[in-house]
Amino acid sequence: MTTFARIISTSGQPAYARLDDDTLTVLSGAPWTNPRDTDEKIARSTARLLAPVTPSKIVCVGRNYRAHAAELGNDAPAEPLLFFKPPSSIIGPDDTIELPTASTRVDHEAELGVVIGSRCRHVSVDRALEHVFGYTCINDVTARDLQKKDGQWARAKGFDTFCPAGPVLVTNIDPDVLGVRCRVGETLRQDGHTRDMIFSVRHLVAYISDIMTLEPGDLIATGTPHGVGPLAHDDVVQVEVDGIGLLRNCVRQQQK
Repeated sequence: MTTFARIISTSGQPAYARLDDDTLTVLSGAPWTNPRDTDEKIARSTARLLAPVTPSKIVCVGRNYRAHAAELGNDAPAEPLLFFKPPSSIIGPDDTIELPTASTRVDHEAELGVVIGSRCRHVSVDRALEHVFGYTCINDVTARDLQKKDGQWARAKGFDTFCPAGPVLVTNIDPDVLGVRCRVGETLRQDGHTRDMIFSVRHLVAYISDIMTLEPGDLIATGTPHGVGPLAHDDVVQVEVDGIGLLRNCVRQQQK
């Protein structure tokens, strides 16, 4: 297992770094490009972490846990239910989620995020994980009232700040054995496990690659377990995935 982060380097520019103990070694490029180490090292405690990827697309999976489908009054899908978030929705750890004035109900959705490491199209289930570079935490923030009102989900899922991701990118962990949790303040809201996914990460990568080419750095949000709930102004929401870490964001109401 190796841990990478996207940070602000001493030059003031975004850069990738490898985390070794408490030290970040800045790399010459994205970690899936076989970069070299640079001479720049930054203490983890002083580094500003950014969202771990800047993807060409964010492919999301709806209703991938039966209990979550049931809590919203939906049947479990026979095939993966896909939708998109725009890349402009991504924010990093400790960035602020903004509650839009157009919505009266915005929910958290804790998820395992999958980062693609090599270009793939029509990949088999058996070989799907060969194209996965690593994993991160995602909060698929959703304007629930607009999701129900609109019928399609572009507006409800696509507001700026509606895709917190991070805090780091971790390789070589088993995506089928990970706990997924969400806390708002001190209250545990979601406590699920990836073994309960209807469609595994392998299945999702293969299925999506039959529809569209997945590029290095693309992000797949694999669905949320039951327990989704509303966010309010001044909340602090934390998404935690075993083996990856804790993604923390504050919540602020937009002003009209």
